[in-house]
Amino acid sequence: MRALHVITGLGVGGAEQQLRLVLRHLPAHCDVVTLTNPGPVADGLRADGVHVTHLGMHGNRDLTALPRLVRLIRRGRYDLVHTHLYRACVYGRIAARLAGVRTCVATEHSLGRAEIEGRPLGRGTRALYLATERLGSATVAVSGTVAARLREWGVPASRIHVVPNGIDAALFRHDAGSRASTRAALGVPQDAFVVGGVGRLVPGKRFDVLVRAVAALPGAQLLLAGDGPERESLRSLAARLEAADRVHLLGERDCAGTAAAPGVPALLGAMDVFVSTSREEAFGLAAVEALAAGLPVLHSDCPAIEDLPAGHAPGARRISGDVAELTAALRATRETGAPRLVPPQAVHHYDIAQSGARLMDVYAHALAPSTSTGRDRP
Repeated sequence: MRALHVITGLGVGGAEQQLRLVLRHLPAHCDVVTLTNPGPVADGLRADGVHVTHLGMHGNRDLTALPRLVRLIRRGRYDLVHTHLYRACVYGRIAARLAGVRTCVATEHSLGRAEIEGRPLGRGTRALYLATERLGSATVAVSGTVAARLREWGVPASRIHVVPNGIDAALFRHDAGSRASTRAALGVPQDAFVVGGVGRLVPGKRFDVLVRAVAALPGAQLLLAGDGPERESLRSLAARLEAADRVHLLGERDCAGTAAAPGVPALLGAMDVFVSTSREEAFGLAAVEALAAGLPVLHSDCPAIEDLPAGHAPGARRISGDVAELTAALRATRETGAPRLVPPQAVHHYDIAQSGARLMDVYAHALAPSTSTGRDRP
């Protein structure tokens, strides 16, 4: 089987890195086209042996990209087109239909209650999404929460398939030696209480709450991996709170990293507790990675944990996101000594090999003659 994956961009982000990881577990020939930004994940995919094409799209209304994408799909003689992220889903579904590929699967990575990919959901955005969704064969939701949101939007339940994001748990296994060397590389005292967060620095992640809570804990350090438009405002906030020397804004980090710029697994190993202050998440992959590293997790919204049966993530605790509450929770965690935990059942539930197998089942279903027309059957 030949499949083309179409994604909006390949900078360092959850959906982008998830694509790279799952492709390692798909028994199919897969190429990738990125509409914009052939960033670090594109380099990683090429290193994995995946052919990546940059379409060179300029903005959401660059209609000249559509015929280029159609020609690319036709030349590749693909059996299936799989789209990722909003812009790629809209253009990719139309291009697949024009190119004569009747089987198109889309993964919805970032649908929130009021936002999609961190942007407000307007009436026009929703209408365009639903109109092009009907051109596809199936829509993959990365969590049960996202599946419910899609149904509320009007996507037929028969077209929705839940394939959770996955992780390679072995990458995040705690290593005491790595912990010490990572702290040394970052200039963090070996005996410090270290709080961590991972994600795009955008308002919806509410990292300002995390900065304020850490600033209120004398001696506590914050490792924040990610980049985005809020970077300078967070830096200024830390300075105003006289905590600039304890708040480390590390920029984008992938799983690999280097000795000078440790990757996410090494950063998690250097932390004592992980915090997600997001207003809303479609999944919450970083929290699962933190659990795999044996960290206690404080989270305000995390479908990856909340969709599981009780007891699957005993190291995780839900918080409201209030600064005073988070400060108290962090203080209590520090007082317990923040012992390393055994990775819970939730980590095994989200094994990337299982995600790959589930995705192949969706492909088989979509390619079946009765389901590959892109229309609902009675």
